[in-house]
Amino acid sequence: MAKSTASPTTTRQPASPSPSSPTLTSSLRELISACFTGIWVQTHEPHEAAREITDLCRAEGWRLGVWNCDSGLQFPREPIQMPGVTDSQDPLAVIRAMPQVANGSGTTIMLFENLHRFLGSVELVQAVARQAISGKHNRAFLVVLAPVTQIPPELDKLFVCVDHELPDHSQLEDIARGVATQDGELPDGDELSRVVDAAKGLTRSEAENAYSLSLVRHGTLKPETLWEIKAGQLKKSGLVSIHRGTENFEQLGGLENLKRFCLRAMRRQSEAKAGNKARGVLLLSPPGCGKSQFAKALGNETGRPTLVLDVGNLLGSLVGQSESNVRAALKLADAMAPCVLMADEVEKALAGATSSGQTDSGVTARVFGSLLTWLNDHESDVFFVGTCNDASKLPPEFARAERFDGVFFVDLPGRDQKDAIWGIYTQHYGLDAKQARPDDTNWTGAEIKSCCRLASLLDVPLVQAAQNVVPVAVTAGDKIEGLRQWASGRCLSADRAGVYARQEVGGGRVRRVVREPGVN
Repeated sequence: MAKSTASPTTTRQPASPSPSSPTLTSSLRELISACFTGIWVQTHEPHEAAREITDLCRAEGWRLGVWNCDSGLQFPREPIQMPGVTDSQDPLAVIRAMPQVANGSGTTIMLFENLHRFLGSVELVQAVARQAISGKHNRAFLVVLAPVTQIPPELDKLFVCVDHELPDHSQLEDIARGVATQDGELPDGDELSRVVDAAKGLTRSEAENAYSLSLVRHGTLKPETLWEIKAGQLKKSGLVSIHRGTENFEQLGGLENLKRFCLRAMRRQSEAKAGNKARGVLLLSPPGCGKSQFAKALGNETGRPTLVLDVGNLLGSLVGQSESNVRAALKLADAMAPCVLMADEVEKALAGATSSGQTDSGVTARVFGSLLTWLNDHESDVFFVGTCNDASKLPPEFARAERFDGVFFVDLPGRDQKDAIWGIYTQHYGLDAKQARPDDTNWTGAEIKSCCRLASLLDVPLVQAAQNVVPVAVTAGDKIEGLRQWASGRCLSADRAGVYARQEVGGGRVRRVVREPGVN
């Protein structure tokens, strides 16, 4: 007979979890004591979860049966025969025979791995429902281990859901110490903390593999290898990716107030009181003004990875898929904290939230609600940077106070900012910085970059290359003016401390600041 799937596959002993967050063991102990007979555990580490449950049953003196479709039903702690069960690989037969094992003399836990794959059967769903109800009388508990929460409507009210959390900082550090056992393999101090932070979001097995790969490549643990593994894992989800560029603030002209604000907020995290973490910022501007580049550079400036949330992939075609995608993506971000989470052009995902009930059966509204809840309540050290090109498509409650630390308007760059941007890109593309420049009235930073790139690509002067650049102020002048009107008095200025205000002076547009808050 095959070994029980609940048996541990490694000799590594897990670290004690943080006492501040409930563990799988503590959650199960409470739920079973309260007689919750249907428990659904969402986990990507079924063997680790099974090991923890086995240890719990041994400590409490509970009877434990473990089922999976490969090995069938096994009792790792005691030999028990179930009369009438001719095929122990049949989940229906096993569930129907549970009352014969649970005779009321104690607590019986029946652990099912990946039972969700079989719940398309009406007979099995009915048997599970019947057992969940009768289990309250003979203390027989159904515990399901699955990577997703897919509970049929008939069982929805009979099961409570529990997350098997990914390893925390202390657990990942203990795994690192268990892998890097030779002299010189394990870094110390801040370098070890950076390695462990880089491993956040990985399962125990993934962390072990990543640590081992780093030792093979470098002879020591380095965060670069961890980020490579994580980038590959995130790519499979299709919801979140890791940006691995080299952008920094020196490559980004202007936005001085925005830079100061974010750096100060994020670098004071170690001093922040519990519940007073930096939340993030919302950036409003015409296209090409550097919003996305700022978010990517912010991660490098603060030593954090920048996660990119693909808002286009959040909306799925199946019922409930969109909401599940949002929760999964935000859970990934929480697991990888500290990090920067960038959501580009959020208005595209949230447009129509107010009329969602008439247009898409409320899907957009529920997605919007999940995001709002996370923005309000998340306690992880995730700094959210949302960008938006059209404020009119954003639900009004999205940008209210306390959703973000600040809502900033990034206007077209002024003269000083343009000069800085010209200097950055002429140097980047190897151009003569002293040559004549084209008329850059109402140009964005992206258009200046495009002009420099074309001048280098075509080997022509900047003035000639500018003939191939059409400014967004020409193609979308009305929209830009509408953005300025909306942002005036509502948003902070990205360039200077204070509230952005648009004012007409002598027929030309100028920007001014109407107040100067003390936080800057």
